[in-house]
Amino acid sequence: MRSPGLSASERLWRGLLLVTGFGVLSLMTPLLAASFGAAHIDFNQVVDVVLATLGGERPSSVTARIVMELRMPRIVLAFIAGFGLAIAGAVLQTVTRNPLADPYLFGISSGASFGAVVVLTLFGGAGALSNALSISWLGSVSLPMGAFIGASLAVLMVLALCGRAMSTQIERMLLSGVAISFMFGALTSLLLYFSGPQAAASVLFWSLGSFAKASWSGLGLPLLVVAGATVIILLFKRQIVAMKAGDETAHTLGIDVQRLRLAMLLLCSLITAVLVANCGGIGFVGLMIPHMVRLLLPGRFALLTTGLVGGLFMIWVDVLARCLLSYQELPIGIITAVIGSVFFLFILGSKRRG
Repeated sequence: MRSPGLSASERLWRGLLLVTGFGVLSLMTPLLAASFGAAHIDFNQVVDVVLATLGGERPSSVTARIVMELRMPRIVLAFIAGFGLAIAGAVLQTVTRNPLADPYLFGISSGASFGAVVVLTLFGGAGALSNALSISWLGSVSLPMGAFIGASLAVLMVLALCGRAMSTQIERMLLSGVAISFMFGALTSLLLYFSGPQAAASVLFWSLGSFAKASWSGLGLPLLVVAGATVIILLFKRQIVAMKAGDETAHTLGIDVQRLRLAMLLLCSLITAVLVANCGGIGFVGLMIPHMVRLLLPGRFALLTTGLVGGLFMIWVDVLARCLLSYQELPIGIITAVIGSVFFLFILGSKRRG
């Protein structure tokens, strides 16, 4: 759809301005974010370290190692997480036609967290939970698999509660997701209750979201899953957009609505599960970012822009988590929950005034 009241040249200039702005932000944000932290590093030093590393030089100084081995991996992971969660939220809101749909509110994040904690409990042992994420096989294979099983179970339970008449039970779908989320949250808390105090504290911090465990070697799976899922979603973009008009309209266009909806829900579950397994439960990103992009680009399903805004947003949330308290890091999920709840109230207030 075209923006009303804008000529072709105005739309062209607006598009070029947005592309230029996002391009500059995408280049500057990682460099600026890498200069913040417990040890402040000058922006020019960050640029010199990155250019030297790109030129083939191995980081040897303390400053270079802090930038390239500690901060840059978590910046990249934060971008991937924000990109994936924003896209998952946009797709969920479209295929369910519910503007409040979100991997967190839909129960997907809670199901993924429960599955991951079950794997940690079974394979890590109660005394080894605090070190479980450092075990390569556990972290790279079984942990995402357990998270995906939990997330898929949450989706299937929500669909079962809604029944076949899903298109007429949008509100019931959201309420079912909230109920499933509380249920899996309670089960996760029960598992943590029976763990040791040190292990429970470690996993609790992880379940609230953190990029502290990020490393270059651990970025492969999240990048592959988020990039692959994005390509698949883009291939079905027209069918997904057609579902906005309703199931009957989509049926007349030859779209198998039920199969497409289930496939997109499972794909969003996969994205969420892999991200939860790598950086814990992070809520409200999939709710906020699609709304922001729709306000910026009304009438368009700008999937890549949504992902880009989500990635940039998550990088700065990580900066806040590292810098708000001296010598202490806040969980990412706490910050996104605070921002998301305020945004949620703002949306409700604006709709009420409208």
